[in-house]
Amino acid sequence: MRKGLLLMAVFAGFVVAKEKIDDKELLKMARQYFKPLPKVAENPQNPVTPEKVKLGKMLYYDPRLSKSGLISCNTCHNLARYGVDNLPTSIGHRWAIGPRNAPTVYNAAIHIAQFWDGRAKDVEEQALGPIVNPIEMANTEENAVKTLKSIPEYVELFKKAFPNEKDPVKYENIGKAIGAFERTLMTPSRFDEFLKGNTKALTEQEKRGLKTFIEVGCVACHNGPGVGGNMFAKFGMITEYWKVTYPYVLVGKPAIKVDFGRFGVTKKEEDMFVFKVPSLRNIEHTYPYFHDGSVWSLEDAVRIMAKTQLGKELTDQQVKDIVAFLKALTGKIPKHALEVPELPPSTDKTPKPEL
Repeated sequence: MRKGLLLMAVFAGFVVAKEKIDDKELLKMARQYFKPLPKVAENPQNPVTPEKVKLGKMLYYDPRLSKSGLISCNTCHNLARYGVDNLPTSIGHRWAIGPRNAPTVYNAAIHIAQFWDGRAKDVEEQALGPIVNPIEMANTEENAVKTLKSIPEYVELFKKAFPNEKDPVKYENIGKAIGAFERTLMTPSRFDEFLKGNTKALTEQEKRGLKTFIEVGCVACHNGPGVGGNMFAKFGMITEYWKVTYPYVLVGKPAIKVDFGRFGVTKKEEDMFVFKVPSLRNIEHTYPYFHDGSVWSLEDAVRIMAKTQLGKELTDQQVKDIVAFLKALTGKIPKHALEVPELPPSTDKTPKPEL
């Protein structure tokens, strides 16, 4: 008798776990938290034009913006690798190791701010930071501008991109051009089709994952068109994050210095361990995860976030379903992003690289 009741209970649990989702109700629920991606992330202060995008794409791929002549934006934010380098933290000038994981540039233009600590207000400002960062591209503003002015083709491209400026080849415009290009790097996915009303765009497991994602509470931070990227939050609301990520678990101490997050920018106590909530779009391909690149498995990252942020232990089935949903956020890389541009040649006036 007991054996029969046990089998019935197990079977009932299986039926509940695999219960078909009400598509209309789930769509209604999802639309309360998410929106489809825009085709282009417009900026009134820097209108996107074909001329800016063309120039920005060339600058994005050009390593001559670095002191060594070896590092471009694409080095750490590889457009063929969903905008990342798949390293825990990036390697810069003279093999310097950066302090944080390189976030993807895809869909970044819709974020509330740029960098993990939000120190740049938009992609235009962000694009200028790495060029002069001593452990990234290690150049100077003056040398970057001098390099571009020494190449006639670039001078003409700047004139076309900024036709109302007398001397358009200037550092600020490098950021505007690269920013305009990045504003076109949107990766719509099947989830966007679902949000637009095509309930067949997601599988049953992906729908269960979406429902679980919402009901468990992940959606409190990961919402909006980017499924994140639109707010700041403390990493480790319940548990200190470095005590559950692998460096600590494996060796009993953090492998790197604990990062204070946004506190380094604002110096406000309430910003201690606060970071920009990352977008979960294309998360399947943007490993390793977190600001320190400490976790390589998406399943492990989901478990850690549930524990540190929500104080919850997820079941294996919940993790599988959420991961299935997250993989449905993988979008199509725009064709123009992968077409590597032909860069204009240097001249005898072009500054020589310094290793």
